[in-house]
Amino acid sequence: MFHASHYSGTIEQNYELVIQQLTALLEGEQDQTANLANASALLNQFLNDINWVGFYLYKSGELVLGPFQGLPACVRIPVGKGVCGTAAQNKQTVRVDNVHEFPGHIACDAASQSEIVVPMIKNNELIGVLDIDSPSLNRFSELDQHYLERFVQVLVRFI
Repeated sequence: MFHASHYSGTIEQNYELVIQQLTALLEGEQDQTANLANASALLNQFLNDINWVGFYLYKSGELVLGPFQGLPACVRIPVGKGVCGTAAQNKQTVRVDNVHEFPGHIACDAASQSEIVVPMIKNNELIGVLDIDSPSLNRFSELDQHYLERFVQVLVRFI
């Protein structure tokens, strides 16, 4: 259905295309697990130079592992701990150029060097976070952040 060779435009054009693809994938489907699984798979095949992409869902005061692509991951993350927990606590995206310089970083995969975490908020309530790791330093730009935040805004309409 979607192939990486379709992403041959500018970074902005490619992100716009992936957001359109997300909308098409989720249209008419309300199952949270199915939609998060497809969203993580879509990002995994779209983004280059990443080693993990997935979701942690906010349940009973902590983040619990949801659908993802990559190596097995930490199952539970306390709010306020690590990059995911910080993004969840502050309800703001956290972009980290070098995870080894982030106080309290939780290393689920030793290969990860940089990370971006986008909170998923619906009706002013935290429902989870999108977490993406890269084996390269400085992988995520302001442009990535802008479009990943838009991606999450579209996604939360369907969960």
